[in-house]
Amino acid sequence: MKDTASLAKTLYIKTYGCQMNAYDSSRMADVMAPLGYTQVAEPEGADMVILNTCHIREKAAEKVYSELGRLRKLKAARDGDVIVAVAGCVAQAEGEEIARRAPVVDMVFGPQNYHRLPEMLAKLGRDGGPVLDTDFPVEDKFDALPKANANGAPTAFLTVQEGCDKFCTFCVVPYTRGAEFSRPVAQIMTEARGLVESGVREITLLGQNVNAFHGDDAGGKPCGLGRLIGQLADITGLERIRYTTSHPRDMDDELIEAHGRVEKLMPYLHLPVQSGSDKILKAMNRQHTGDEYRALVARIRAARNDLALSSDFIVGFPGETDADFDATMTLIKDINYAQAYSFKYSPRPGTPGADMENQIPDEVKSDRLARLQALLNAQAAAFHGAMVDRELDVLFEKPGRHKGQLTGRSPYLQPVHVDAPTALLGQIARVKIKAVQANSLGGELLRAADREVA
Repeated sequence: MKDTASLAKTLYIKTYGCQMNAYDSSRMADVMAPLGYTQVAEPEGADMVILNTCHIREKAAEKVYSELGRLRKLKAARDGDVIVAVAGCVAQAEGEEIARRAPVVDMVFGPQNYHRLPEMLAKLGRDGGPVLDTDFPVEDKFDALPKANANGAPTAFLTVQEGCDKFCTFCVVPYTRGAEFSRPVAQIMTEARGLVESGVREITLLGQNVNAFHGDDAGGKPCGLGRLIGQLADITGLERIRYTTSHPRDMDDELIEAHGRVEKLMPYLHLPVQSGSDKILKAMNRQHTGDEYRALVARIRAARNDLALSSDFIVGFPGETDADFDATMTLIKDINYAQAYSFKYSPRPGTPGADMENQIPDEVKSDRLARLQALLNAQAAAFHGAMVDRELDVLFEKPGRHKGQLTGRSPYLQPVHVDAPTALLGQIARVKIKAVQANSLGGELLRAADREVA
């Protein structure tokens, strides 16, 4: 194995799951950069490979072991000359089992521990086994992390809150990410300013329950997400703000008001509901009813009438009847979503839902999921279709697939492909939408004289 203290080494990180894992992966790369590691796009030839895992969906661990099987062959072909690490929520939940079952692994660490990567590297080989670090540390990992590096990208994630105290009966997050924790406002503002100075124009604030944010302000008093967004909006050069993922119970008046007041806060909100049945919502421990969710959405839309919503849905939760499923379909029709993520319920070991009676047969779950997705897809198609002939501001993020084309995002997170000069990369420009494609929009760049005031 190569000397971990030498320079000019390469790092490959494979990221599974949510945006918070994507943020964590980027911060792992930041931690490793002072040690001489630069990221590469493929594991072949890398000096270190990190699998940053997610434990939310079914068979998450099996996918990790399958990937480790491929890495075992790669490591053997290189006479062991590569460090293999497993990070993230599967590592947190099953760290000792991974160390036992997969000798190819050199390091196992949870999502609260990656700031200690240099220490873990220094311990490699000392005890003859893998380095295991899955304790919840006393110190704040964010205090130990180096300055964030967006690597020239115009968009960036910024974690402001971690953990969850809600204990939904289907979810492993409270067990793998720990209790709710909010970063201090000053720490967040410093990271945001640094990102903007590096060229970032859009920041997405992240948290398991991001709208439960209550970080201390300069006076030591709790600051809610709405007030934090207002302060971020004052940063010169930051043009767009988003946040995800929200819990309906944490949408307070100040945050709702921010949607109507802060122009830089994009009109797109991900607000998971999971089910439209009050019985199932109670069994899930969601702590709200279907009508309370409807009333909340009405208040947010009253604050900003061009707001588009996305959500999460789980079908086939234990005890879900046809009537319960119909209640979910009714809620979807009532709300009308621009986008949604939907899944069949899969029991997660260690969660209350896994031990509930009346588990739903898979064929019933599959049928319900197909019907639900047909409705959601029709709503999404209608939403995207309504964009044709509208003028939208697009933040151009990268070159498109075709020569002379750029790809960016609309205020509603839709990918937009436009023939445009490369000088517009990282910039926001007015675009007239001309076509709806399979998973994106096609647009035409407006000349300066044609553009309306945004």
